[in-house]
Amino acid sequence: MAVSADDRHHARNDLAWAITVGGIGTVGFAALLLLTWYFAATLFLIFAGMLLGVALNATTNVLGRVVRLPHSLRLTMVCLVLAGLLSGVIFLGGATIAQQATALSDTIKSQLIGVKAFLDKNGIDTSAFGLGNPGAPAASSTPETPAAASAHNLPNAGALASSGGAIVSQTFKLLLGTVSAVGNFFILLFLGLAFAAQPGVYRKGLLYTVPARHRAGATIIVDRIGETLERWLIAQMITMAAVFFVTWIGLAIIGVQSSFILGIQAGLLTFIPTVGALVAGLIVVLASFASGWVAAASAFVLFLGIHALESYILTPMLQRQALEIPPATLFAFQILLGVVFGIWGLALALPLIAIAKVMIDYFKADENSA
Repeated sequence: MAVSADDRHHARNDLAWAITVGGIGTVGFAALLLLTWYFAATLFLIFAGMLLGVALNATTNVLGRVVRLPHSLRLTMVCLVLAGLLSGVIFLGGATIAQQATALSDTIKSQLIGVKAFLDKNGIDTSAFGLGNPGAPAASSTPETPAAASAHNLPNAGALASSGGAIVSQTFKLLLGTVSAVGNFFILLFLGLAFAAQPGVYRKGLLYTVPARHRAGATIIVDRIGETLERWLIAQMITMAAVFFVTWIGLAIIGVQSSFILGIQAGLLTFIPTVGALVAGLIVVLASFASGWVAAASAFVLFLGIHALESYILTPMLQRQALEIPPATLFAFQILLGVVFGIWGLALALPLIAIAKVMIDYFKADENSA
């Protein structure tokens, strides 16, 4: 059958339009990936602020079941209670925390050096660990004359200038790191408070960016994501508090030094599933070796009990309605994001995969109903 010139012209135009749109879409997607990669730390910081806002909003909603007050007043009450708890911990236990943190750091370093010495003694190369030589440096067998020793102890002008430049450089790096950490903390705090103060405004703004024909489905997805993250964050806060108290009290009974700071780090690391529990357990066991083998063995048994409490009691009981993600899938996703994006990706892997799961479940249900 003969094809008219107009049909061929329209077909060519359609093909050219499809190629153009596909090319623009490919370039735009590549640019979006590059932008995400380049500003990954900033995007993760914003996402962490959103999670803080969701947590504050969830706590405010829970408080609303007890007292009938406006949202702003309930949020103020929650923030005041949290600020009071944090201030109490800092003022009442600040000195204890600082002392235990210093003692814990020295203990971990000494234990790591002991492990390195044990491995070196058994012929295992540990040069990649970067822990330094635990032994004292050997003295030189050639005696030095007083004049040579005096000349050796007096650095020249170039060495003095180099040492001064290194000190200034290290001080500047430390200052920049401190300012960056404090700045990130206040950015996180501001974003969390802003999102929690007016959640409906940001929800409407997000939905307004979606085309009108897809807005109903986007509304369902956004609401489901918000409900899932709220349930998960409440369950996670309860789990973190339980792990903190059990670890602190258990280590104090065993007689392990720095039990309070070890309980704090165990509770905080519980936010990171699987990997956080392993790291917390390793730190607890290493710190317990300073109190003897019996204390270390007791701490290891305590860690196993806390891990069983978290994995088989608290998590199934608190999060059975929040998240149902296979452990292997979660662990693989954690490793992937941890390798690519560092600590940010490792810490925020679970909420990210939870968001992806909500979207996948919605589209699968939509396909099955079609």
